[in-house]
Amino acid sequence: MKDFGRRDADRAEQAIVSAIVADTSPQWQISRMNVDPMIDTLRARVLRQIDPASVSDLKPPVLHRQFEQVIHEIADEERYAISGREQKRLAEELTQDVTGYGPIEPLLHDEDVTDILVNAPDAVYVERHGKLELTSIRFRDNDHIAGLAQKIASRAGRHIDESNPMLDTRLPDGSRVNIVFPPLSLDSPCISVRKFTRRRLGLADMVDNGTMTSGVARLLGIAARARLNVLIAGGTGSGKTMLLNAMSNMIDSGERIVSIEDAAELRLQQRHVIRLETRPPDLSGNGQVTQRDLLRNALRMRPDRIIIGDVRGTEAFDMLQAMNTGHNGSMCTIHANNAREALVRVENMVQMGQFQLPMRAIRQQILGAIDLIVHVERMHDGVRRVTQLTDVRGLEGDTIATTDIAVFDFEREDPQGRIIGHYRAHPARPSFLARLDYYDLGRAWAAAEQAV
Repeated sequence: MKDFGRRDADRAEQAIVSAIVADTSPQWQISRMNVDPMIDTLRARVLRQIDPASVSDLKPPVLHRQFEQVIHEIADEERYAISGREQKRLAEELTQDVTGYGPIEPLLHDEDVTDILVNAPDAVYVERHGKLELTSIRFRDNDHIAGLAQKIASRAGRHIDESNPMLDTRLPDGSRVNIVFPPLSLDSPCISVRKFTRRRLGLADMVDNGTMTSGVARLLGIAARARLNVLIAGGTGSGKTMLLNAMSNMIDSGERIVSIEDAAELRLQQRHVIRLETRPPDLSGNGQVTQRDLLRNALRMRPDRIIIGDVRGTEAFDMLQAMNTGHNGSMCTIHANNAREALVRVENMVQMGQFQLPMRAIRQQILGAIDLIVHVERMHDGVRRVTQLTDVRGLEGDTIATTDIAVFDFEREDPQGRIIGHYRAHPARPSFLARLDYYDLGRAWAAAEQAV
């Protein structure tokens, strides 16, 4: 297995070298700095001479100049065959290691990169425009990755090592980070970064980038204004949070919103927003605060709406209770492959809480709580699309009856590999028509259905 992995790595390295011809930007180049023993020796000499802990508070330009000076002195003294350009790049690398996030620092500033995936020293992937690609970014070795992981953890007031080998945290800019250490990760420490986008997308922007049509966008905007309880479903990286953020722009600025998340990603635009975030247990196993704890507390905070970043466990029961007790317009996301599976997952999560409720009672709770399910999917051309809008209508026997309002149908791929399709609309009297009429939005909904 190890020989096979080495051959894969060799092929990957050859592919990267070929790609350099097309991309000569400094952050993507492969330098001998990562593989030359002389550079490793020089790096070690510099770090022995300058203690990283003592200079970590210096501003990067000042620290960069200090590193350059020390590198130049050692290179002259030892007569190392290293160019001035390589000296500058080594100084930049050391500066990033001490003050920033090492080799991935340029990726954190690249607006086109949405995910950074460090699998091994020579296997750093990014997601751009919905597709994964291997980069030329290299770490020196596994210890280099471990050092970055521990820096991320310590800056968040957390700890990770072999005895505590998994960590979920976030960077100061809000980017979400997952770290897995050996022995759970067999070959290398792994770091996964879901970047916090600074671009604030609205529904109109999502129409422009192909996520939905203008008719679907109008339906979602009306759903938010009419205070429908919305469940946004989709797979990992499908754009659930992005869509929730866009829909939240339609919420009236006078409403009091409480958001609850494991790792804060939502960027609600309203003035009156209370943001709550869970807390993991400390090293002794105490002090944990779960989403369920926060949700129960949120009910005492006089919210108009409650928005949950990701429902994954027993908090599903409390979410249904909140939606059933006057907090109309609440929204949440859930991992599911389609609208029907989203309902099944909610049922299963309620049962996980060991509530001794018959299934029919659970389904009645769901029926009273959820008005609309929106399914979003990252399709193989890299575009995240709304693929299904579903009305949760009622019970037929012991089964929850649903009606699709709009469904995205695949037609073909164009020569560039982009998916071409259309929405198949099912205009019908929605089960929440009374709510739409209360907000004088019934006619607007019917017109938007015709425009899907």
